[in-house]
Amino acid sequence: MMALYDNTTGLWDPDDPGQSWWQSGVALWALSEYMIKSGSHEYLAQARNTVDIQRAPLEWWPEGGGDFRADSTDDTGWWALAMTSMYKLTGDEEYLDIAKEDEAYMFNYWNTTTCGGGLIWNIPNGTYHNAISNELYLELTATLHNLIPGDTLYLNHSLMEWEWFNSSGMINGQNLVNDGLTDDAACVNNGATTWTYNQGVILGGLVELSIALDDPTYLETARQIADAAVSSPDLVQEGIINEPCASEEECEPNGTAFKGIFIHELAKLDAALADHPYQAFISNNAETAYESARNGSSFYGFLWQGPFDNVTIGSQESAVELLVAAYL
Repeated sequence: MMALYDNTTGLWDPDDPGQSWWQSGVALWALSEYMIKSGSHEYLAQARNTVDIQRAPLEWWPEGGGDFRADSTDDTGWWALAMTSMYKLTGDEEYLDIAKEDEAYMFNYWNTTTCGGGLIWNIPNGTYHNAISNELYLELTATLHNLIPGDTLYLNHSLMEWEWFNSSGMINGQNLVNDGLTDDAACVNNGATTWTYNQGVILGGLVELSIALDDPTYLETARQIADAAVSSPDLVQEGIINEPCASEEECEPNGTAFKGIFIHELAKLDAALADHPYQAFISNNAETAYESARNGSSFYGFLWQGPFDNVTIGSQESAVELLVAAYL
């Protein structure tokens, strides 16, 4: 993954910064978690470099004022979670402060007029209650609570998010999470794609909330969603995670990153459950990807069952998350 890193910009695969920017946030999150779990600080200088450069106001959204405050709430959320991991890794309060700043920015877009609440996704247009923004906000707020002794603010925000999300209808009758709600007054499940990452980030949020409240019922809910995901024929074929889009070309520029995020969060849930029900599933995916999706330079393609097609930051950060999930 670091072979795709550009030290000048602090981005991974920077040729298309509009797309690689959010994926670089995911890459930084994956890299930070790798260093936390491995005990290695080999890439800490590059991680710090990325934060130093990319916290500047965005060229396409200077209105955010920098510190990863983007024109969509989900893009901000990825970087904010990366900041919590950087804080765990280094103990540097600067990263925690940025995460807190990002949380406040996201909360500014909690909708008080339609759908009974929830974050909107598209900030310039003030539209779309989507799953991923709200899931990221759940995990971010619960994580902040667990990092800050004596906190009540972030816990209250996390509980407010979960209460809204759980009653919104985005979790469908099969216990899978669709992409969002309709943009009309009905505010009902839009029936859109059940992307893998929408089944994943919710797991991380519920794990953090269970820690915050010492309440295993959140893990039970997470397990229902995870079980639905790993048994869905749309998401898993012959034991290997697949995206609902059928090829890298269809999934680009965003979808190549999704299943790595899912496996990252599935592993977090697995570690929180006494019987570790997903360990074999995660290991099987890692072994298959290593044997079938990797080329001679240790780049990974889009399909973990192979063959290797092409490397992007999305496919490579997904492989890092998969291998960290399986072996660290």
